[in-house]
Amino acid sequence: MSTTSVIEVDRLNLTYGDFHAVKDLSFQVRAGELYALLGTNGAGKTSTLEVVEGHRRPTSGTVRVFGRNPQDRRTVRPRIGVMLQESGFSPDLTVRESVGLIGRLSGRTDDVDRALDVVGLTDRASRRVSQLSGGEKRRLDFATAVYGTPELIFLDEPTTGLDIQSRDAVWATVDRLRENGASIVLTTHYLEEAQQRADRIGLMHQGSLHREGTVAELTRTLPAVVRFSLPAPVPPLPLPAVVDAGGKAVVETFALQKDLHLLLRWAQDQGVELRDLEAGPTRLDDVFRAISS
Repeated sequence: MSTTSVIEVDRLNLTYGDFHAVKDLSFQVRAGELYALLGTNGAGKTSTLEVVEGHRRPTSGTVRVFGRNPQDRRTVRPRIGVMLQESGFSPDLTVRESVGLIGRLSGRTDDVDRALDVVGLTDRASRRVSQLSGGEKRRLDFATAVYGTPELIFLDEPTTGLDIQSRDAVWATVDRLRENGASIVLTTHYLEEAQQRADRIGLMHQGSLHREGTVAELTRTLPAVVRFSLPAPVPPLPLPAVVDAGGKAVVETFALQKDLHLLLRWAQDQGVELRDLEAGPTRLDDVFRAISS
């Protein structure tokens, strides 16, 4: 992954009348990076990406894509692919016609049949969009985004409505695009996908970027958790814990390995069985909940 930035956002502000949707937002996306921009509903993600994609003008601030103003669509648009949450294809066009149309409008060149093969829609090429299932329409959205192998691809909820096999196929294609140097900006409500695949994550809330970093950097901001159930009665625990009336215990710690070793040694010495023992670092969804609480 390069240190060169393909997206630079500096103190972006966007207002709709009296509503301040995006507030002094700054972030960068590096060449070859998969950057996940996540946030609560109404956090300003969509408004931000509309500016970055060149669909909306900022109220103030600076946005650059490949060093250019994204409003310079003649220069920028052929280099980017966009998978919207809802594409709005004409229901009367065929799948092949839809992909070809988006390709011509974007200024990218490719073989339509190749793009359809990539997303597994070859056998649907002659069908009208109105005849596609919800999952097939999402694959069509994806085909138009990757048509022409753009250098920068925006994926908005790319796997919504897809079955497991189709999801795997989408991510396999994304991996191949990244191997060829493409940069990816992802927005998704499937936090496990972001946790597994993103190089860096930006967490937005109420128009601002609250936290940014790798998954490890973000999850280290909250303690790890050890959970187990205790028989009654037991000697005092060696660590501070919250224990409910049913004997379920929770330990929060920033020194997971050390404290887990201490707990297990205590259990062995006391002859205590730690039932349903679970231990692990904070998950991304816990960090997500923390910024919106």
